[in-house]
Amino acid sequence: MELLNQELQADYSLSAEQIEEYRQQGHVFLPNVASPELAAAYEEHITKLVMKHNYHNKPVQERDTYGKAFIQVGNLWTLDEQIQRFVTAVRFAKIAAELMGVDGVRIYHDQALFKEPGGGHTPWHQDQIYWPLDTANTITMWMPLVPVPQEVGTMTFASGSHKLGYVSRKEISDESHTTLGQFIEAKHIPQVNYGAMAAGDATFHAGWTIHSAPGNPTDQMRKVMTIIYVADGTVIANPESKAQESDLNKWLPGLAPGDLAASPLNPLVYQAGSK
Repeated sequence: MELLNQELQADYSLSAEQIEEYRQQGHVFLPNVASPELAAAYEEHITKLVMKHNYHNKPVQERDTYGKAFIQVGNLWTLDEQIQRFVTAVRFAKIAAELMGVDGVRIYHDQALFKEPGGGHTPWHQDQIYWPLDTANTITMWMPLVPVPQEVGTMTFASGSHKLGYVSRKEISDESHTTLGQFIEAKHIPQVNYGAMAAGDATFHAGWTIHSAPGNPTDQMRKVMTIIYVADGTVIANPESKAQESDLNKWLPGLAPGDLAASPLNPLVYQAGSK
């Protein structure tokens, strides 16, 4: 494991084309961000914690749309020393900073998203409606821990939608899927899906990028780990919804609007020029 962990400190070289694609489209696919061996090693740790903290007590078919979408467990890095190494990896954080064009990034929070066999689709939504952050410099790394074949499905992005900022305050639901789906169609916004992904591949998308994901018709769990980064120096905004109030209390404990988004749960994980 120690040899594999050295990979977490190794540099991932981004091309100018990849950076430009992210900034213009609001998303980018990057192969082999983690090696298959590294992804497999951490899949075991992450799966154990996800199953331990799975809050669902009903079969998939008896849940609402949000509940059908995935098993969701956040801030795993605070529960396991090995997972902490993964989530705070310089390799991933540097990619996030370079794509956004900022000098430093902090963890906003991590989140395991496991789509169960028979799990439902993830409706169209914008992540950032949940976040009380006064910046557009937010980004999510979405990394499968197991191979994701075409029939299971990866995320679909509405290209360029991050430039529009806030579009709808509807949280992930049937209503968000309808409202944002109609918006995408009316505005003729191109949709991109990167298809099958190997364990350790990753997509990065901006906080305002509209995105969705299909259901899982197979008998295999789609195991994904996500890490949300925010630019260092970001100020906390006044919460504009109960969801944002909840996020403020959960992911930015002890802080208030006007404070820097830098609680003990938001460590600085990359700073340009630091060693």
